[in-house]
Amino acid sequence: QVQLVESGGGLVQPGGSLRLSCAASGIDVNRGVMGWYRQAPGKQRELVATLFSGGNTNYTDSVKGRFTISRDNSKNTVYLQMKRLKPEDTAVYYCNGFWRYWGKGTLVTVSS
Repeated sequence: QVQLVESGGGLVQPGGSLRLSCAASGIDVNRGVMGWYRQAPGKQRELVATLFSGGNTNYTDSVKGRFTISRDNSKNTVYLQMKRLKPEDTAVYYCNGFWRYWGKGTLVTVSS
C-alpha cells in the first residue's frame, strides 16, 4: 500500500521560508517521478514542481528561483524548499508520486 504523508506547512510572513516534506512508503522516490502540486481556494490544482528519477527538475514559472524540489533517498522523502514566499503562494500543497499517488496535503498560509 502506497502512502505519501506531507508535513511542514504552516503560517509564514511574506518573504519567509518553509520546507515541506513528503514521506513515502510503498514506492521508492528514487525510481519514479515525484511532484508537488498546490490548490488555492477557489482555484484548480496546479503542478508546482517535478523531480524526475534522473534528477532533472521542472517548476511552474511563478515559483522559479524561489522553490526547490529535492529528495533524500535514505529517508525515502521528497522536499519542497520554499523561499521568498508571497501571499499568492497560499494553498494546500500536495505530494504526488509517479503521476498516480496522492498525499492528503498540508496547508501553507502566507500572511502578515
